[in-house]
Amino acid sequence: MRAPQPSDLEAFTAFRTSGRAVGVGGPYTREQAFESLCGVVGHWQIEGYGRWIIADADDIPLGIVGLSNSPDWPEPEISWSVFAPAEGKGVAFEAAMATRSYAYTVLGWPTVISCVSPDNIRSHALAKRMGATRDGSFVHDELGELLIHRHQPARHVA
Repeated sequence: MRAPQPSDLEAFTAFRTSGRAVGVGGPYTREQAFESLCGVVGHWQIEGYGRWIIADADDIPLGIVGLSNSPDWPEPEISWSVFAPAEGKGVAFEAAMATRSYAYTVLGWPTVISCVSPDNIRSHALAKRMGATRDGSFVHDELGELLIHRHQPARHVA
């Protein structure tokens, strides 16, 4: 996991403009994908934490994972999106677990959630695999209803 860089734009845009982005409100235009990646970078500047690019040993982008705390979100969140070449390879699980550890051990957060579209079966399965439990839902102005998964409190994280 590493900071986003300009060379990630092509892979990020390919994901955001594809049908794979439905679970995060897409597909989007190329311009919206660019603005979204700029927002990822800006979150680090404003909050001091954010989302990382998941990259392989050859530095090829495989997805994006990390932390956010947007004003239109109910609580701080771990989010993940895996690009098509990395689907089903355990990349999201490993990165999301590292992100959760960072939230609890480095940032000292007492709790963190993940919000998932009701029909995003793979993300629900990942949250469950991480040990998160369902904890209600909320309705986002643009994304509609999202189901909340609460991750185990820091005292339960090894």
